[in-house]
Amino acid sequence: MALTVTPGTSPEGPRPSYMYKVVLLGSMSVGKSSLAYRYVKNDFRELLPTVGCSFFTQTLNLDEATVKFEIWDTAGQEKYQSVCHLYYRDAHAALLVYDIAKKQTFSRAKVWLEELEKKFLPDEIVIALVGNKTDLAAEREVTTEEGEEFARTKGLLFMETSAKSNHQVNDIFMCVVQELLRREKEKASKPSPHGRSTVDLRASGARTRCC
Repeated sequence: MALTVTPGTSPEGPRPSYMYKVVLLGSMSVGKSSLAYRYVKNDFRELLPTVGCSFFTQTLNLDEATVKFEIWDTAGQEKYQSVCHLYYRDAHAALLVYDIAKKQTFSRAKVWLEELEKKFLPDEIVIALVGNKTDLAAEREVTTEEGEEFARTKGLLFMETSAKSNHQVNDIFMCVVQELLRREKEKASKPSPHGRSTVDLRASGARTRCC
């Protein structure tokens, strides 16, 4: 699934290291860049629209492994749509981001999912649906239940976030990490291919499809 780099060490012995490519997809101004910036820099900025693609890295030293994220923040403007597939090629995970205060961005996230489904087999990529800008709850056009239901029917991770207030930003990336590592373990113990499956992440605020 991922490029395995030189193992580190821990009291229990060698600790594996993985490098994962994560892409952020969604309409312009849904907050993709702000989410990435908040996660990596723990700060919030009203960023200008991304031109082409921006790139961030983040390293997590977890008990079970060291994980390096390569985060690709893609442009949301329509004029870049024809080249976005170049950026999410070989991705291990994707965050489909929409603005809870703009219904059309939720519809656009569904279109992005269709594009990913054309490029990846179900077990090749972890996909999370992210309803951003919970700080605009008074202007909400997409209910939490709508997001949950769509994610459930498609077998996606789901969480609502706010880059501005730092609501569940770290949590959604951690959910993705947990699912990626779970798949690594499954792959090691059962080399035969499987369809997409999910882990119960409800304790951290995520939703997955039913078993």
